[in-house]
Amino acid sequence: MSPVYDDPTPDGEDQESLRARSEQAIGELAQALLDSQVLENALSAAFGAREKALEAQQAAMSALNLPSASDIERLGRRLRSLTQRLDEVEDQVDRVVRDVAELRRQAAERLDSAAP
Repeated sequence: MSPVYDDPTPDGEDQESLRARSEQAIGELAQALLDSQVLENALSAAFGAREKALEAQQAAMSALNLPSASDIERLGRRLRSLTQRLDEVEDQVDRVVRDVAELRRQAAERLDSAAP
C-alpha cells in the first residue's frame, strides 16, 4: 500500500498565494531584523572586534619585524616606479651612446678630409 500524501498547500491554496504569503513573511522578518537594536549592537560589536583584531595583528607583525600586506603592496608600487624610471634612464643612455658615436664619426670624417 502506498503512503497517502497530504496536499502541500493547506485548504487548497494555490502556489502563488503561498508564495505571496511567504514573501510577505520574509519581508516582515527582514524589516524586524533591520529595526532590531540587538542586531545593530551585535554588528557594531563584531565590527569593533574585527578592528581591534586587525590592530593587534599589525602590532604583533610589527613587533616581529614582519611586513604587513599594505607594506608589501606599497613596496611593489615603489618597485614598479623604480623599474619604470630605470627603463627611462636606459633609454637616455642609449641615446647618448648613439650621439657620441655620431660625433666620433663626424670628427673622424673631418680629420680625414683635412689630412694632406
